[in-house]
Amino acid sequence: MRIAIRSLLLLLLAPCLLACNNQAQGALKARRTTVTVAGSTSVMPFSEKLAEHFRIEQPRITVNVQGGGSSAGIQACVNGTVDIGMSSRELKGDELALGRTVICHDGIALVVNPANPIKNLTLEEIRAVYSGRLKNWKALGWIDRNIDAVTREEGSGTRGAFEELVMGKTGIDDSTMVQDSNGSVKEVVATDPYAIGYISLGVVDSKVKAVPVENVEPTAANIKAGKYRIVRPFLYLTNGEPSEAARLFMAYVLSKDGQQILKKEGLIPVHE
Repeated sequence: MRIAIRSLLLLLLAPCLLACNNQAQGALKARRTTVTVAGSTSVMPFSEKLAEHFRIEQPRITVNVQGGGSSAGIQACVNGTVDIGMSSRELKGDELALGRTVICHDGIALVVNPANPIKNLTLEEIRAVYSGRLKNWKALGWIDRNIDAVTREEGSGTRGAFEELVMGKTGIDDSTMVQDSNGSVKEVVATDPYAIGYISLGVVDSKVKAVPVENVEPTAANIKAGKYRIVRPFLYLTNGEPSEAARLFMAYVLSKDGQQILKKEGLIPVHE
């Protein structure tokens, strides 16, 4: 009799147990996943925008984007503390062991205050300004006033690319004002008529004026044509096999939709 009752109870409970199991599996599938992306402050705002659009397609995946600079992002990737590192400079030495994906290209624009009438700078003039050899705007055909040069901090990918592409073996003068982001450099230049700085072409707006270099304007068209040469890649970095969620996000960034978002932001996509 007891065996019969037990069997009956099991039969009655079976649908409930099956339903509970299906609910548990459904909850597991619906569990939210976080992808941590960190590094270059130049790549950061564009990654944030991409993450917003990606969230619409993949609502269970949250992409957490953090700054810190290219070198910090590379090191975090090496240490395995992030899913994806961001860099706005090329890798070197032991960093080359990381997985490297170019998501787009970006021009580095020399910017001045809109009140500054300067219409062109040569690479040699830029090197002279940032090395401290040229300190007065009068030498560049403007007013008799000191040049307030602004640079990025050590470890910045933008600074690293600027040093490689513009300065070469010439060092940046230690007395040059240092700012820790593209936005900070832009704000200094926007409020100081005698300032000059370099920032990502993707964040240039009406607050500052981008100066042609060697008589070539920093535009997407000129970069594509190979005329404007101060160009660096925006990189996503991985250490070993990325997680499924990280792979999905990177695939979205490289998709037609992701590349169009970057293009609209003034960057040069790796493919249309």
